Amino acid sequence: MEDWLLQLPTPCYVVDERRLIKNLELLKYVMARSDCKILLAQKAFSMFSLYPLISRYLCGTAASGLFEARLGAEMFGGETHVYSPAYKETDMDELTRICGHIIFNSFDQWKRFGKRALDEGCSCGLRLNPERSTQEHDIYDPCAPKSRLGTTLSNFEPDSIEGLSGFHLHTLCEQNADALAVTLQAVEEKFGAYFHDMEWLNLGGGHHITRDDYDVEQLISELVRTRDKYDVQVYIEPGEAVALNTGFLVASVLDIVHNGMDIAILDTSAACHMPDVLEMPYRPEIINAGKPGEKLHTYRLGGPTCLAGDIIGDYAFDHKLKIGDKLVFCDMAHYTMVKNNTFNGMPLPTILIHTADGKNKVVREFGYEDFKTRLS
Repeated sequence: MEDWLLQLPTPCYVVDERRLIKNLELLKYVMARSDCKILLAQKAFSMFSLYPLISRYLCGTAASGLFEARLGAEMFGGETHVYSPAYKETDMDELTRICGHIIFNSFDQWKRFGKRALDEGCSCGLRLNPERSTQEHDIYDPCAPKSRLGTTLSNFEPDSIEGLSGFHLHTLCEQNADALAVTLQAVEEKFGAYFHDMEWLNLGGGHHITRDDYDVEQLISELVRTRDKYDVQVYIEPGEAVALNTGFLVASVLDIVHNGMDIAILDTSAACHMPDVLEMPYRPEIINAGKPGEKLHTYRLGGPTCLAGDIIGDYAFDHKLKIGDKLVFCDMAHYTMVKNNTFNGMPLPTILIHTADGKNKVVREFGYEDFKTRLS
């Protein structure tokens, strides 16, 4: 474990700038090879203190609603794209003013708000649902049966596409390029005849581009093929791939109890600080820890909230844990800060950057007022 991690206050999120740059260089390579444009999906990673760095590599941001769109426009610059399953009437004036691209979920939404967007000079698109699942987690599968996300072929209205400039599809979650190939085949079979009339295609996110085993060359091949076949500008909007393996969550042991096994209570919470551990669910890696039984001492790690299920998982260590020990959870940049909460009055972790020159820079600290102002 690097010594600088053990010097940090707990709990805290820290993003390693050098790791982030490594990811961004790979994404830059994909853009150069494919002529695609890559947007940061802010739903996964909205650490705007790093936007000046990220904006030197990527073309803009993708937003899921008004506040993310404002954040991207104000703090990132470049292109601002927005997609929502449904827009509020009261948000449209500002959205059409700050977003260059607005993507609608249904023809009803397009008919309701499209003219207003076009009059403001927005490039408008429609999200498609190819109804071809490539994953097993329904909670993250936009193509699952009865999904509300995207327009299916049975609801597609060819006579209503005039004025649209592009199509959007998002079907992946932490997947490789082979899943994109399957998705493209399905969507082209159903909707490909209309692609030639478009200016752009947005292939969404979920591309795990910066993962070690990701097939970058297959991705580039699919992007180039799509671009050339339909003569369109191709976009992708990864969020997780931008921040993958760049961040840590550092926590301390507060107490150790025994009830059928040793249980360490930490100053960080799965429910509050890393909700995907419970929602996905998944087991985050801890530096110098193993699976139960792999090392001499096995502990169940839990948070300090009242939720009985606030359990991070079972981990084995070479040495017995003691109060005050620090544990470092890996890959804690994406879908952590954007999803955390103050249930039970839990303080939000401090946010830091480990800069490229080796310094630890505190970006934000949270206190009682941050908890209080979320309430009424």
